[in-house]
This record gives sequence, structure tokens and C-alpha cells, in this order.
Amino acid sequence: MRIARADLDAIFERAPGLAERVRGEDADAIIASARAALARMSEAERIAVLNAHPRIGADVRSLSAASRREQGRAASDATHQHLRRLNDEYERKFGFRFVVFVHGRSKVEIVRVFEERLRRAKAHELATGIEEFLAIAHDRLLGVPR
Repeated sequence: MRIARADLDAIFERAPGLAERVRGEDADAIIASARAALARMSEAERIAVLNAHPRIGADVRSLSAASRREQGRAASDATHQHLRRLNDEYERKFGFRFVVFVHGRSKVEIVRVFEERLRRAKAHELATGIEEFLAIAHDRLLGVPR
């Protein structure tokens, strides 16, 4: 599988400095390469990678096509308001965006994940966010036509 740079940019939500560092011929190799590149990045660079990802529950017009598909399930206004508050609280506490593998889960389920992760330490949460980011990218890579 040969993935074009533009496709990698989209898969990685245009995360600064990541797509150009990634190599590989299949989804597993690309993710292993991305994981290695992220491990060599400074904390500030890893945070920039997470901050490239859209907010959970953001206005659908602001989402990439892939995020729109993944977050597409409707939710009540109350759930969207709760997600906005949780996003704000999370970003104040940790200094970076909440990233979670959403595909197939309702926003109500994501609220529970959000609340649990807000109780963690920053270093643990940064590592979790990066792993979630990589899980999202892996899932997207599996959907790329061969």
C-alpha cells in the first residue's frame, strides 16, 4: 500500500511535523513509524500533534471529512453543551486537546470516558492521547483504498 503525502496529512489531521517523518508500506508499519517519530518529539511537539485534532463534539462544519464520519452520530443539545464544558475543563487542566477513538461510540459514551480521563495526571493523559491519536490514524489507514 503506497499512501500519498496528502492522504497521510489528512489521516494525521495535518499534525505538524508528523506526515513527512512517517514511512511504511502498510497500516502497521506506518503507525510504528509514527509512534517512533512521536517518541522523538518534544512534549511541545506532541501537544501540537494532539491540538491538530478537532474537538469532540465540535460543529460539524469545522471537522475534517474523516472526523465528520467518526463523530457523525447525533446527540442532544444538552450532551453537546456538556462536551463543550468538558473540552474547556480538559484543555485548562492539561493544556492540550482531548483525543479519543470515537468511531462507533455515542457521544454519551464519550462523556463517560472524558470524565474518567479528567482524573488522571498530565503525563499519563498525554501518553493516552497519543495512543488514541494513533488508533484513529490506524483505523483510517485501514480504510484507504489499495
